[in-house]
Amino acid sequence: MKYIFIFFIILFFSGCGKEDKKEAIGDINQQVEYSPAKDKNIQEYNIEQLKQQSIKRTPCDTISLMEYVLNNYPEGSYLIYFDKTISTSVPRPAVIYTNQNGRYVFGIVAKSRPGERLIETKNIIGFDQSYIDLDSTELGTAFFYLTLFECVEENDAFNVVWEAPIPSHGGFNNVTMEKWFYKGIPYLKINFHYAQGVGHIDYNYFLVDGLLSQPHLLMTYEGINFKRTIANIDNDKYPDYYEHIFYDLGDRVYSNDSVGFVWRVKDSVYVNTRNSRQTRPY
Repeated sequence: MKYIFIFFIILFFSGCGKEDKKEAIGDINQQVEYSPAKDKNIQEYNIEQLKQQSIKRTPCDTISLMEYVLNNYPEGSYLIYFDKTISTSVPRPAVIYTNQNGRYVFGIVAKSRPGERLIETKNIIGFDQSYIDLDSTELGTAFFYLTLFECVEENDAFNVVWEAPIPSHGGFNNVTMEKWFYKGIPYLKINFHYAQGVGHIDYNYFLVDGLLSQPHLLMTYEGINFKRTIANIDNDKYPDYYEHIFYDLGDRVYSNDSVGFVWRVKDSVYVNTRNSRQTRPY
């Protein structure tokens, strides 16, 4: 009799567990990241709040660009924000307006991978979020793009001139406009945190053929035992780089050597100047 009673107790609690699990699954399916329609409604609401809070609007401003991305990009796409500099700071949209009559604007757009849950910007921006590269599919996979938009001022609308993929899935920090010292070529430096290496990665998009042409990507980085820096080795219009070689002696890590890589136009790869069989795409 004792064992029969214990059996029924186990059976009762097993049944409760299964019931709770079913309910939990139902709750998950109602969450915003699994409902593109709900996600869009929230984005529309947030944009309307920004419109109401804005003191002065101008054609093709950032609010208009956010609205354009919402209405013209695949579901789960976002014009993202800079990482907060301090915990209480207000995040700024990741956009840069050019000085060419205000007609063009660079923006960082993140898209969700089709078939997965929608990404959330809180999971792809910031230092801790650079760990998402280790298992990004659990929180959705983000695909970043540097995009040049052209302002159609009379309609307060935009055209996409070009978009360039950014080879990272999380840890975005900021974007700045820079100028290459040797050639005076402007480029956009897109900075990502890299928590695994206690450092950062910069994706540098050089406008080697002007604003309206697809940019040239060169990746640089720096951490506790790795470093790559921009260089001018063969004196052409494409930037080169030095890969710094590090030595680990157990009690200290240091670098006193480097190897150059130059851009080989015909193959669209960077080539090691010491070993031409070693190449890199960017």
